Amino acid sequence: MATGTDCPKCGGTGFIIVEGATVSGAKRCDCSFQGRAERMEARAQIPSLYRNTSFDNFVVPGPDNPIARRELTNVLLTVKNYVRDFPNPARPGLLLIGEPGTGKTHLAVAAMRKVVEKGFECLFWDYQTLLNSIKRGYDPASNSSNREAYHDALDAEVLLLDDLGAHRVTDWVEDTVTSIVTYRCNNQKPLIATTNVPDADAGSGVIQRNAELHKVEYRRTLGEQIGPRARSRLFEMCTVIRMPQVEDYRVRKARTF
Repeated sequence: MATGTDCPKCGGTGFIIVEGATVSGAKRCDCSFQGRAERMEARAQIPSLYRNTSFDNFVVPGPDNPIARRELTNVLLTVKNYVRDFPNPARPGLLLIGEPGTGKTHLAVAAMRKVVEKGFECLFWDYQTLLNSIKRGYDPASNSSNREAYHDALDAEVLLLDDLGAHRVTDWVEDTVTSIVTYRCNNQKPLIATTNVPDADAGSGVIQRNAELHKVEYRRTLGEQIGPRARSRLFEMCTVIRMPQVEDYRVRKARTF
């Protein structure tokens, strides 16, 4: 594939001829590697809202909120350490658990972009969009190419699954998610995931008080949303991070008073 006509070495072919003592051959020109990370990132399907996220523009609370500042700084450091040690076959995944608006997706995408810079192919999928795409693939009236979504989730070198558990629970959903997570765990294929669904073992509160009804309610847990087998595999393969309780940054940004 041509890389452009400005390269004086290959003339845009992407290859240069190497003369040997008895035989000649072609090798890839250095210009082929220029912009490789940018091309890989473009193939990662990162939503436009998160395309410029990075560790540098992740905002932690100011000194007026020292507890949240300390906790989020520690979370940021842990995610950076995950990237620094990547790939780690013993624990190839990363799972961020927390309430909406705490910065989970920002950190997950920032980590993925750094992994891309290391030369790994990555793929972003919103959990519900992935399940919808897979389900269409099993509809006889649908285009058979939709089956590719399932295989992409299995085979991607690094998979980012955003908003895990944000789908009504059915046997089909549980079986599909378990299949993807188990395959990736068994084959030590990295999975970065975020979820708003609580898990007691990760330090999340699963009980909440309903002020209007004056009673205690139990929240559905991660194991209930994706199935106990998938949940167990996630904890086996992932560094699990609980996001601290901080104000929803989307609400904070929208506030005009």
